[in-house]
Amino acid sequence: MKSTPQKGMVIWILGLSGAGKSTISNLLEEQLQRENIFSIQLDGDELRAGLNKNLGFSMEDRAENIRRAAETARIMAAKGIIVICSFITPLNAHRAIAREILGEMYFEVFIDCPLSVCQERDVKGLYKMAGNNTLKNFTGISSAFEKPENADLVLLTEDQTPQRCCDHLYAAISPRLAGLQLI
Repeated sequence: MKSTPQKGMVIWILGLSGAGKSTISNLLEEQLQRENIFSIQLDGDELRAGLNKNLGFSMEDRAENIRRAAETARIMAAKGIIVICSFITPLNAHRAIAREILGEMYFEVFIDCPLSVCQERDVKGLYKMAGNNTLKNFTGISSAFEKPENADLVLLTEDQTPQRCCDHLYAAISPRLAGLQLI
């Protein structure tokens, strides 16, 4: 029995630092693996440690960070990979860059979590550093974050567990994954 060739797509997960992007991305990748659907994660922190280590946090550098990530995701998705991208992606203009590059492969997921909750979580200690002015251009504090205008899915992580959010996300992308198997 031949398996159906996997059609790639890019699930672009965005939101403030501490909103739950990486947690939900990890859970989604585990779910896809259980379903024998090949996927890979592209995480903003990881790309900034390598491919994008020459970029800062000005709006121009943030736009270039997103452009490079979207181009990388496009190449992978064109080869049939489900690419899960976790990037703050602070401005609607940045999302437009990703959407333009990725076209119909793009599925935008906004992890909506109030800034106050993200600050309480402060997993990496970044909000504390931003509050002490030791971290400049920090999204939500000293740099803008615009709520998405056209997200395909909005997940509320203040009131819902990461697993429940992942379940909602998986249900939303399932129609696009129907019949896919590991190739």
